[in-house]
Amino acid sequence: MFEIIKYSESRMAEWNDFVKKAKNGSFLLDRRYMDYHADRFSDFSLMFYLKGRLYALLPAHVTGDTLYSHQGLTYGGLLLDCSAKTAEVCQLFSQLDAFLSSKGIGKVLYKPSPWIYASQGAEEDLYAIVKVCHATLVGRDVATVIFLHDRIPFSELRRRCMRKGQRQDITVAESEDYAAFWKILDDNLEAKYGVKPVHSCAEIQLLASRFPRNIKLYMACLGEQPLAGVVLFENANMVHVQYISATPEGKRLGALDVVFGELITRRYAHLAYFDFGKSTERHGEYLNEQLIFQKEGFGGRAVCYDTYVWTVGAGLVAKKQNNDNQGK
Repeated sequence: MFEIIKYSESRMAEWNDFVKKAKNGSFLLDRRYMDYHADRFSDFSLMFYLKGRLYALLPAHVTGDTLYSHQGLTYGGLLLDCSAKTAEVCQLFSQLDAFLSSKGIGKVLYKPSPWIYASQGAEEDLYAIVKVCHATLVGRDVATVIFLHDRIPFSELRRRCMRKGQRQDITVAESEDYAAFWKILDDNLEAKYGVKPVHSCAEIQLLASRFPRNIKLYMACLGEQPLAGVVLFENANMVHVQYISATPEGKRLGALDVVFGELITRRYAHLAYFDFGKSTERHGEYLNEQLIFQKEGFGGRAVCYDTYVWTVGAGLVAKKQNNDNQGK
C-alpha cells in the first residue's frame, strides 16, 4: 500500500533530490523552477511512499474540482526512478483515484512528460491511467525533434539561408543579455499576436540565475548589433527551444538560420535530441504549417505531447460492473 502525502515546502529538498535521480526528471519539475509562479496556482503536488521510501512524485495543482498536472508547465505527469514496476504503478493510480475522491476532486487533466525526456523506459503511467483510471486522449500537440545521433540533413532552403547569414559575418555566442533579447521578443509577439511571452524578462533572469547550467541564451550579432536570439532549456540528454526571435534586419539576413546551424551541428551535437517545441495550438486542433515547415527544414520530425483526462472513480465503477457481469 502506498502512503500519499501532499507536498509542503518542508519537503522541498526531498522532492528536488528525487527529481534529479528520476528516470523522467527535468529541472522544470524542481521546486525552485515550479514555484516561481506559485502565486498563480493552488498547488496540489503529491508524494508517494512505498514501505517508507519515496517512490514517485506528481507535480499538480487544483482549480475547482479538477486536478491538473500541470497547467503552469509544458508537461507534468508522474515522476519515477528506475526501480518502479508496472504493476506497482497500476496500484499507485488505483489508490490515487480513491485519494482524490476523498478530497472532493472529480476530474484529472494529465500531461505526461514526452518520452524524449526519459533516460529509460518510463511509460508505466500511460498504461496505468488507461487500464486503471479509464483515461482518454483529449489533446495531441506535435513538436519537432532532431535525432542528433542520426541527423537528417538540412533542406536546401535552410542551407541557403545559413550561407546568406554567414556571408554577412554574423557571429553567434552565448549571452547573458536577456534584456536585449526580450526587447526583440516582446516587439515581435506584440506586433504579430498582441501577447507577451510566458515569462517576463525578470522571471527568466531569475530562473537563469537558479539554473545557469540549464537555461542558456544564444545571440546572433552583426558587430555589436543584436539580430536574433534563442533561449534554450537543457536537460541531461536533450535540449528544448523555449524562445526564438529576430529583428526585421535579422530575419532579412537569415540570422536565426546561422544560430540554429551553430547549435545543431556544434554546440549540442553530442546530445540525443534537439526539441524545437510545439507548432500547434488548442491541444493540437490548429497546426501552424509555416512554422513546422521551417523546423522540419533543419531535419526535425514529429514527437507528440499528449493530454489525457479521466473522471475520478470511473475505473472503480467499471471494475465493479465487470465483476458483477462475471458473477452473473
